[in-house]
Amino acid sequence: MSKDRFQFHDYYLADELLTEEHILVRNSVREWVKKEVSPIVEDACQKAEFPKQWIRGLADIGAFGPYIPVEYGGGGLDQIAYGLIMMELERGDSGLRSTASVQSSLVMYPIYTYGSEEQRKKYLPKLANGEWMGCFGLTEPDHGSNPSGMLSNIKDKGDHYLLNGSKMWISNAPFAHVAVVWAKDEQGVIRGMILERGMEGFTTPETHGKWSLRASATGELVFDNVKVPKENILPNVKGLKGPLGCLNSARYGISWGAIGAALDCYDSALRYSKERIQFGKPIAGFQLTQKKLAEMITEITKAQLLTWRLGVLKNENRATPAQISMAKRNNVNMALQIAREARQIHGGMGITGEYPIMRHMMNLESVITYEGTHDIHLLITGMDVTGLNAFE
Repeated sequence: MSKDRFQFHDYYLADELLTEEHILVRNSVREWVKKEVSPIVEDACQKAEFPKQWIRGLADIGAFGPYIPVEYGGGGLDQIAYGLIMMELERGDSGLRSTASVQSSLVMYPIYTYGSEEQRKKYLPKLANGEWMGCFGLTEPDHGSNPSGMLSNIKDKGDHYLLNGSKMWISNAPFAHVAVVWAKDEQGVIRGMILERGMEGFTTPETHGKWSLRASATGELVFDNVKVPKENILPNVKGLKGPLGCLNSARYGISWGAIGAALDCYDSALRYSKERIQFGKPIAGFQLTQKKLAEMITEITKAQLLTWRLGVLKNENRATPAQISMAKRNNVNMALQIAREARQIHGGMGITGEYPIMRHMMNLESVITYEGTHDIHLLITGMDVTGLNAFE
C-alpha cells in the first residue's frame, strides 16, 4: 500500500482565477482521493476490480451530478467546479473519473435536460446519492464514430415500445441500475429512453481482458425484445443532438480529467528525478531530464488555462462543441505524452505498480479513443475552421 505524496503544481498561479468555493470543492475531492483511492487503486487494477465502496464516497463528496440543481439532489455547482472534481478524480485514476463522469454527464444530464419532470424526480435524487448507478448506451459493435448508423431499434406496440439491439464498451454496465439508451424508432429517428435493471430481455454482460481502465467496470448492453414503457422515453429531444449533447458534457469533463493524470505523472517524475542518483548526482541535474520536466509543466500549464477559459464559456452557455472537442483532444494527448516521458524518467521502475505512471499510460490509451477518437476531434476542428465536412 503506497503513500500518496502528490503535490499540486500551478506554474501560472491559475488558482487566482478560481473562487473560494472552487478551491474548497477541489481540495475536498483531493483529500478523499488521497485517503480512499490511492492506497488501493494499484491493487484494484491488478485484480481488474472496481472497488464498490468508492460509490458511497463519490456520492458523499458530491461527484454525482455536481451541476444538477439542488432540488433534484445535485450540488448546484458551476461547470468549473465540475471540471475540478473530474481533474482530482482522474489524478486518482481514469477509471474512477469515468464512473463519475458517466453518472453525471451521460445519465443525470440527459434525464435533467431531456426528461420529463416525473423522470427527474424519480431518478435524479437516487443517482445523486449513489443509491442507483447508471450507464449510457450509444456505441455499438459496428457503430462507434458513426453513431447515426446504429442498428438498435424500437417498435411501437401500443402501450409500450419493443427494443432490440446491443451496445458495447459501456462503463458501469455490469452494476448499473438504470441505463440511458439511444435507439431508432420506426421512422429512423433516434430516441432516448431509460431502462431499469430487471426488465425482461435486458442483460449486461461484463467485458473482461482489458489492459486499460482496469479499475472501472465495463460491459455490454443487450436488448432482446425489451418492453420499454412509453413513460420511459425521454420526451424533450429527438435525433442525434440528444446523445451528442451528453457527449459534449462528458468531453468537457474529460478535458479537465486528463490534466489530473498528467499532473500525477509529472509530480511523480519530478520527485523521482530529485531522488534518483546516477553518476554521482540526482538525474534532475542532467539537461535531458530537465528538458522533459520543463516541457511537461509547460504543456500542463497551457492545458490548465485552456480548460479554465472553456469553463468560463461553459458557465456562460457560450462553449461550442468544436471548442470542447479541441480541449478534449489536446489535453488527453498532452497527458499521454507526459505519461510516456515520465515513464522514461522513472526508468525500469516506471513499469511497476510502485509508481502510477504505467497505470495512467494504459488508462489514457482508452481516454484518447472514447467520447470521440483523437482523429475525429481533429476533423471536428477542421470542419469548424474550414466549413467543409471531411467525415463523408
